Amino acid sequence: MATIIELDHISKQYGPDILGVDDISLNVEDGEFVTLLGPSGCGKSTLLRMIGGFEEPTGGCIRLAGEDVTFSPPYRRAVNMVFQDYALFPHMTVGDNVAYGLKLMGCSPREIDTRVFDALHLVGLYDKLKLYPHQLSGGQRQRIALARAIVRRPKVLLLDEPLSALDAKLREQMQTELKQLQEKVGITFIMVTHDQTEALVMSDRIVVMEKGRIAQEGTPQQLYDHPASRYVANFIGTTTFLPGVTESISDGTTRIAIGGGALDAVADIALPVGEAVTIGLRPEKVRLLEEGEASTNTLSGKICEVIYYGLGLRLGIELAGGARLYADKLLPDTLSRSHVPPLGQPVRLAVQPHNVFVFPGEVEA
Repeated sequence: MATIIELDHISKQYGPDILGVDDISLNVEDGEFVTLLGPSGCGKSTLLRMIGGFEEPTGGCIRLAGEDVTFSPPYRRAVNMVFQDYALFPHMTVGDNVAYGLKLMGCSPREIDTRVFDALHLVGLYDKLKLYPHQLSGGQRQRIALARAIVRRPKVLLLDEPLSALDAKLREQMQTELKQLQEKVGITFIMVTHDQTEALVMSDRIVVMEKGRIAQEGTPQQLYDHPASRYVANFIGTTTFLPGVTESISDGTTRIAIGGGALDAVADIALPVGEAVTIGLRPEKVRLLEEGEASTNTLSGKICEVIYYGLGLRLGIELAGGARLYADKLLPDTLSRSHVPPLGQPVRLAVQPHNVFVFPGEVEA
């Protein structure tokens, strides 16, 4: 694939002491769905606005399809943007909203009609052509905003928290629809969100941001299974962090003392024996052993918390040293009292070495 967006050492300074974006370099391929993910204030929206031309960087270069557009205004870039509030004109019909940009471009009435039909047909709302925005649901307004952006056939579509105004059920539905729409039109999408589920479901690649910099970027599976830091492991998915000390290293496996027991880990980093570390465990990767079941790489503890979350139970396990971790237990179709273990029940847990994250340093408060 060809590179469509090149960010070359981009920075954004707000006054002498505030650095919104700090020396970011990133390439986005043509047809990719890339998500900028992170908490409020990490610089993701600022970076998106600089790509769109709504803010100017204080350092670095932005190229679109090889052309330097660092200081070009938005209307001179083959880029369009969908905002959080959709920014539809309330006094215009759906058809006029979608056609607005084409009229500014000087397209002929016949071309406008054809392209508006195609865009609305693509989002499944051609029958709403003559309605006004206030007559539509939140999901329909979101689709109209997408149609208005796509109708101009940009090379890149920028989406700033596009699903944040929707309720949870509709947001989940639109995640799938938005990804399917991107695959149909073949346009490069760059989306900003703080919602990890949105990022995991829709993205070809996720860029996790922290304090104006890139903490890690990769496919959803790479970031979920191989987080490069505690920050990434904590932001993507649910992770329990426990203090440990390296006991031994053999054949690429590190033995780590934890809470009165020990676990083997396939660590991505080399650590000396006796080093204080933090390990990370995802609840769904920790397995409760049946009574008498033999296994390797185990810990022992007792149940101190039971949380019902629909698909199963999340059990809080207190280890011998007082540390707590969580393990998920899937439930059968019908939940009965016999499936809910009592508080205080001793349990044994098993985890595969490649599912144990190891990070240098002690657990952060």
